[in-house]
Parts: sequence; structure tokens; C-alpha cells
Amino acid sequence: MTDSDARGEGVVLDDLLREAAADQAGALWRLTGTERQLDANVVRLKPEASVADHVEPELDVLVLGIAGRGTLRCGDTTHALEPGALRLLPRGATRGVAAGPEGVVYLTVHRRRPGLAIRPRP
Repeated sequence: MTDSDARGEGVVLDDLLREAAADQAGALWRLTGTERQLDANVVRLKPEASVADHVEPELDVLVLGIAGRGTLRCGDTTHALEPGALRLLPRGATRGVAAGPEGVVYLTVHRRRPGLAIRPRP
């Protein structure tokens, strides 16, 4: 572990949201570093934007609402995505996100994705 790894990496959310351009969407922040075991992202969706339903076959994902409001779909269930709402999206479950009229900001955390690999056909 290098000295920079031992210090830890992070961000002050209020500062991040205040300093991000008002029209900036997508990942506002993400973990970096080659030796980490986790991936984490702070994501902003603009008002009424969405992340289409999709399946993550290999990773459980933890989602925490930070600002704004939206909905988080997991399987056949829809949950409020709002500040303080914490949900686990299990691997293999269909999931999607939709921002409300003010947009939504949320944190995702999951095991670091393995590198690309050639896999046999199913």
C-alpha cells in the first residue's frame, strides 16, 4: 500500500454538489486508483432523465440517495430514491433509475468490476 493509498480517498458531498456545474450530469465523482477493491460513483441525473432497465449479472450494488428525488426500480418493485434512502440491488435483478422533476443525485458502491475477459459462449 502506498502512502497515497493509506490516506484514503473521498469527497465532501456538499462541496461536490456546490462546485459541479448546474447542467452537469453523469458521474460527478468516482473512486480511482489501481489497488482498490471497490468501485463507487456519485451520479447526477437531470430532471426527468433515466437509466434504462438493465441487469447486472455479477455484482450486488448498494445505492444511497443524496439529493433530489426519483425512483429506483429493482425487479418488479419501485422504491423512492431520495436523500437517505439506502437500497441493495442484488446481482441478477433488473434495475433502473428515473429522476423526478428536480433531478436526483445518488451514490453507487459495488465490488470492483473485473477486467474484460474472453468468455466461452453460453
